[in-house]
Amino acid sequence: MDNSNDLRLAVLIDADNIPYHNIKGMLEEVAKYGNPTFKRIYGDWTKPTVVGWKGVLLENAITPIQQYSYTSGKNATDSAMIIDAMDILYTGRVDGFCLVSSDSDFTRLATRLREAGMRVIGMGEKKTPAAFRAACDKFIYLEILQIREKKTETGGKPKSAKEKPKGISKADKELIELLSTSINDIADEDGWAYLGELGNLLLKKQPDFDARNYGFNKLVQLIKSFPNFEIDIRESGKKTGKLVYVRTV
Repeated sequence: MDNSNDLRLAVLIDADNIPYHNIKGMLEEVAKYGNPTFKRIYGDWTKPTVVGWKGVLLENAITPIQQYSYTSGKNATDSAMIIDAMDILYTGRVDGFCLVSSDSDFTRLATRLREAGMRVIGMGEKKTPAAFRAACDKFIYLEILQIREKKTETGGKPKSAKEKPKGISKADKELIELLSTSINDIADEDGWAYLGELGNLLLKKQPDFDARNYGFNKLVQLIKSFPNFEIDIRESGKKTGKLVYVRTV
Protein backbone atom coordinates (compact mmCIF):
# COMPACT_ATOMS: atom_id res chain seq x y z
CA MET A 1 0.00 0.00 0.00
CA ASP A 2 1.19 3.48 -0.85
CA ASN A 3 1.19 5.56 2.28
CA SER A 4 1.99 8.83 0.52
CA ASN A 5 -0.12 10.85 2.92
CA ASP A 6 1.03 14.11 1.37
CA LEU A 7 -1.05 13.45 -1.74
CA ARG A 8 -3.75 16.03 -2.41
CA LEU A 9 -7.04 14.20 -2.79
CA ALA A 10 -10.48 15.17 -4.00
CA VAL A 11 -13.10 13.25 -2.00
CA LEU A 12 -16.37 13.01 -3.92
CA ILE A 13 -19.31 11.24 -2.26
CA ASP A 14 -22.48 9.96 -3.90
CA ALA A 15 -25.14 10.56 -1.24
CA ASP A 16 -27.77 8.57 -3.13
CA ASN A 17 -26.36 5.13 -2.36
CA ILE A 18 -23.82 5.53 0.47
CA PRO A 19 -24.86 5.35 4.16
CA TYR A 20 -24.00 8.38 6.27
CA HIS A 21 -23.51 6.73 9.66
CA ASN A 22 -19.82 5.89 9.19
CA ILE A 23 -18.56 9.12 7.68
CA LYS A 24 -15.93 9.42 10.42
CA GLY A 25 -14.46 6.06 9.48
CA MET A 26 -14.48 7.00 5.79
CA LEU A 27 -12.54 10.21 6.34
CA GLU A 28 -10.08 8.52 8.70
CA GLU A 29 -9.44 5.94 6.00
CA VAL A 30 -8.91 8.66 3.38
CA ALA A 31 -6.35 10.33 5.66
CA LYS A 32 -4.14 7.24 5.34
CA TYR A 33 -3.66 7.97 1.66
CA GLY A 34 -3.53 11.73 1.48
CA ASN A 35 -4.88 15.14 2.44
CA PRO A 36 -8.50 15.74 1.35
CA THR A 37 -8.20 19.07 -0.47
CA PHE A 38 -11.78 18.84 -1.78
CA LYS A 39 -14.62 17.25 0.17
CA ARG A 40 -17.90 17.32 -1.72
CA ILE A 41 -21.10 15.30 -1.55
CA TYR A 42 -23.75 15.12 -4.25
CA GLY A 43 -27.48 14.55 -3.95
CA ASP A 44 -30.96 16.00 -4.15
CA TRP A 45 -31.19 17.50 -0.67
CA THR A 46 -34.93 18.05 -1.04
CA LYS A 47 -35.46 14.28 -0.77
CA PRO A 48 -36.01 12.58 2.61
CA THR A 49 -33.68 9.71 1.63
CA VAL A 50 -30.59 11.85 2.22
CA VAL A 51 -31.77 13.62 5.37
CA GLY A 52 -29.31 11.64 7.50
CA TRP A 53 -26.37 13.24 5.73
CA LYS A 54 -27.41 16.77 6.66
CA GLY A 55 -26.46 16.31 10.30
CA VAL A 56 -22.88 15.20 9.62
CA LEU A 57 -21.84 17.54 6.80
CA LEU A 58 -21.00 20.60 8.87
CA GLU A 59 -18.99 18.80 11.55
CA ASN A 60 -16.91 17.07 8.86
CA ALA A 61 -16.49 20.15 6.63
CA ILE A 62 -18.08 18.49 3.59
CA THR A 63 -19.59 20.78 0.96
CA PRO A 64 -23.05 19.65 -0.23
CA ILE A 65 -23.77 20.00 -3.94
CA GLN A 66 -27.45 20.27 -4.80
CA GLN A 67 -28.58 18.34 -7.88
CA TYR A 68 -32.29 18.13 -8.63
CA SER A 69 -33.69 14.98 -10.21
CA TYR A 70 -35.14 16.52 -13.33
CA THR A 71 -36.44 13.25 -14.77
CA SER A 72 -37.72 10.19 -12.95
CA GLY A 73 -35.40 7.22 -13.31
CA LYS A 74 -32.40 9.30 -14.35
CA ASN A 75 -29.53 9.79 -11.91
CA ALA A 76 -28.60 13.45 -12.27
CA THR A 77 -26.39 13.18 -9.18
CA ASP A 78 -23.95 10.92 -11.03
CA SER A 79 -23.65 13.38 -13.90
CA ALA A 80 -22.97 16.30 -11.57
CA MET A 81 -20.30 14.34 -9.72
CA ILE A 82 -18.60 13.28 -12.97
CA ILE A 83 -18.59 16.84 -14.34
CA ASP A 84 -17.14 18.18 -11.09
CA ALA A 85 -14.45 15.50 -11.08
CA MET A 86 -13.30 16.48 -14.57
CA ASP A 87 -13.33 20.18 -13.62
CA ILE A 88 -11.16 19.43 -10.58
CA LEU A 89 -8.85 17.27 -12.70
CA TYR A 90 -8.14 20.13 -15.09
CA THR A 91 -7.34 22.56 -12.28
CA GLY A 92 -4.19 20.53 -11.60
CA ARG A 93 -4.67 21.06 -7.85
CA VAL A 94 -4.96 17.40 -6.84
CA ASP A 95 -2.89 14.23 -7.13
CA GLY A 96 -5.74 11.78 -6.81
CA PHE A 97 -9.43 11.16 -6.21
CA CYS A 98 -11.46 9.21 -3.68
CA LEU A 99 -14.78 8.19 -5.22
CA VAL A 100 -17.27 7.09 -2.58
CA SER A 101 -20.10 5.19 -4.25
CA SER A 102 -21.45 1.71 -4.88
CA ASP A 103 -22.62 2.65 -8.37
CA SER A 104 -21.08 1.16 -11.51
CA ASP A 105 -21.79 4.43 -13.36
CA PHE A 106 -18.45 5.73 -12.08
CA THR A 107 -16.41 2.99 -13.74
CA ARG A 108 -15.54 5.09 -16.78
CA LEU A 109 -14.76 8.10 -14.59
CA ALA A 110 -12.28 6.09 -12.52
CA THR A 111 -10.65 4.78 -15.69
CA ARG A 112 -10.40 8.27 -17.20
CA LEU A 113 -8.85 9.73 -14.05
CA ARG A 114 -6.23 6.98 -13.95
CA GLU A 115 -5.46 7.62 -17.62
CA ALA A 116 -4.70 11.21 -16.60
CA GLY A 117 -2.16 9.97 -14.04
CA MET A 118 -4.40 10.34 -11.00
CA ARG A 119 -4.42 7.85 -8.14
CA VAL A 120 -8.00 6.64 -7.70
CA ILE A 121 -9.29 5.17 -4.44
CA GLY A 122 -12.79 3.76 -4.42
CA MET A 123 -15.04 3.22 -1.42
CA GLY A 124 -18.35 1.42 -1.43
CA GLU A 125 -20.38 -1.45 -0.08
CA LYS A 126 -19.73 -5.06 -1.02
CA LYS A 127 -22.58 -4.87 -3.52
CA THR A 128 -20.43 -2.56 -5.68
CA PRO A 129 -20.09 -4.04 -9.20
CA ALA A 130 -16.74 -5.66 -10.04
CA ALA A 131 -16.17 -3.29 -12.97
CA PHE A 132 -16.00 -0.21 -10.73
CA ARG A 133 -13.80 -1.98 -8.17
CA ALA A 134 -11.37 -3.06 -10.89
CA ALA A 135 -11.20 0.46 -12.34
CA CYS A 136 -9.69 1.85 -9.11
CA ASP A 137 -6.10 1.65 -7.86
CA LYS A 138 -7.54 0.50 -4.55
CA PHE A 139 -11.08 -0.25 -3.46
CA ILE A 140 -12.15 -0.31 0.20
CA TYR A 141 -15.34 -1.92 1.47
CA LEU A 142 -17.33 0.24 3.86
CA GLU A 143 -18.33 -2.85 5.83
CA ILE A 144 -14.70 -3.12 6.99
CA LEU A 145 -14.85 0.37 8.46
CA GLN A 146 -18.15 -0.39 10.20
CA ILE A 147 -16.69 -3.50 11.85
CA ARG A 148 -13.66 -1.55 13.02
CA GLU A 149 -15.84 1.19 14.50
CA LYS A 150 -17.98 -1.35 16.39
CA LYS A 151 -14.85 -2.94 17.86
CA THR A 152 -13.66 0.48 19.02
CA GLU A 153 -16.99 1.26 20.63
CA THR A 154 -17.17 -2.10 22.43
CA GLY A 155 -13.50 -2.19 23.36
CA GLY A 156 -12.95 -5.32 21.27
CA LYS A 157 -9.41 -6.35 20.44
CA PRO A 158 -8.29 -6.78 16.81
CA LYS A 159 -7.52 -10.30 15.71
CA SER A 160 -3.92 -11.33 16.21
CA ALA A 161 -1.87 -13.31 13.71
CA LYS A 162 -2.57 -16.48 15.68
CA GLU A 163 -6.33 -16.07 15.49
CA LYS A 164 -7.91 -17.30 12.31
CA PRO A 165 -11.34 -15.84 11.54
CA LYS A 166 -14.10 -18.37 11.07
CA GLY A 167 -15.11 -17.22 7.60
CA ILE A 168 -11.69 -17.38 6.02
CA SER A 169 -11.63 -21.16 5.49
CA LYS A 170 -13.94 -20.90 2.48
CA ALA A 171 -11.41 -18.73 0.65
CA ASP A 172 -8.27 -20.53 1.81
CA LYS A 173 -7.29 -22.18 -1.47
CA GLU A 174 -7.84 -19.13 -3.67
CA LEU A 175 -6.17 -16.82 -1.16
CA ILE A 176 -3.12 -19.06 -0.73
CA GLU A 177 -2.81 -19.35 -4.51
CA LEU A 178 -2.98 -15.57 -4.92
CA LEU A 179 -0.37 -14.98 -2.21
CA SER A 180 1.93 -17.75 -3.49
CA THR A 181 1.91 -16.66 -7.12
CA SER A 182 2.39 -13.01 -6.16
CA ILE A 183 5.35 -13.84 -3.93
CA ASN A 184 6.93 -15.91 -6.69
CA ASP A 185 6.38 -13.10 -9.20
CA ILE A 186 8.68 -10.72 -7.29
CA ALA A 187 10.89 -13.09 -5.28
CA ASP A 188 14.68 -12.99 -5.45
CA GLU A 189 16.86 -16.01 -6.22
CA ASP A 190 16.32 -17.37 -2.70
CA GLY A 191 12.55 -17.03 -2.97
CA TRP A 192 12.20 -14.02 -0.65
CA ALA A 193 9.83 -11.16 -1.51
CA TYR A 194 9.69 -7.78 0.23
CA LEU A 195 6.34 -7.36 1.97
CA GLY A 196 5.87 -3.78 0.75
CA GLU A 197 6.28 -4.82 -2.89
CA LEU A 198 3.96 -7.77 -2.32
CA GLY A 199 1.24 -5.49 -1.00
CA ASN A 200 1.51 -3.23 -4.04
CA LEU A 201 1.39 -6.20 -6.44
CA LEU A 202 -1.69 -7.66 -4.73
CA LEU A 203 -3.51 -4.35 -5.21
CA LYS A 204 -2.57 -4.28 -8.88
CA LYS A 205 -4.00 -7.77 -9.30
CA GLN A 206 -7.06 -7.21 -7.10
CA PRO A 207 -7.81 -3.56 -6.22
CA ASP A 208 -10.24 -4.67 -3.51
CA PHE A 209 -7.66 -6.84 -1.75
CA ASP A 210 -7.38 -5.92 1.91
CA ALA A 211 -6.20 -8.00 4.87
CA ARG A 212 -9.13 -6.58 6.81
CA ASN A 213 -11.50 -8.44 4.48
CA TYR A 214 -10.22 -11.60 6.18
CA GLY A 215 -10.29 -10.29 9.73
CA PHE A 216 -6.68 -9.06 10.07
CA ASN A 217 -5.40 -5.52 10.46
CA LYS A 218 -2.14 -6.11 8.59
CA LEU A 219 -0.99 -8.16 5.60
CA VAL A 220 1.81 -9.74 7.62
CA GLN A 221 -0.73 -11.02 10.16
CA LEU A 222 -2.77 -12.61 7.39
CA ILE A 223 0.30 -14.32 5.94
CA LYS A 224 1.38 -15.60 9.35
CA SER A 225 -1.98 -17.32 9.78
CA PHE A 226 -1.01 -19.84 7.10
CA PRO A 227 1.72 -22.49 7.47
CA ASN A 228 2.41 -22.14 3.74
CA PHE A 229 4.60 -19.07 4.21
CA GLU A 230 7.75 -18.09 6.05
CA ILE A 231 8.48 -14.65 7.50
CA ASP A 232 11.93 -13.05 7.85
CA ILE A 233 12.36 -9.73 9.66
CA ARG A 234 15.58 -7.94 8.72
CA GLU A 235 17.37 -4.85 9.93
CA SER A 236 16.88 -1.91 7.60
CA GLY A 237 20.23 -0.28 8.36
CA LYS A 238 18.44 2.61 10.04
CA LYS A 239 17.95 3.30 13.72
CA THR A 240 14.22 2.73 13.42
CA GLY A 241 12.22 0.38 11.29
CA LYS A 242 12.74 -3.15 10.01
CA LEU A 243 12.11 -4.86 6.69
CA VAL A 244 9.76 -7.81 6.40
CA TYR A 245 10.30 -10.50 3.76
CA VAL A 246 8.12 -13.51 2.96
CA ARG A 247 8.46 -16.69 0.92
CA THR A 248 6.55 -19.86 0.26
CA VAL A 249 7.54 -23.10 1.99
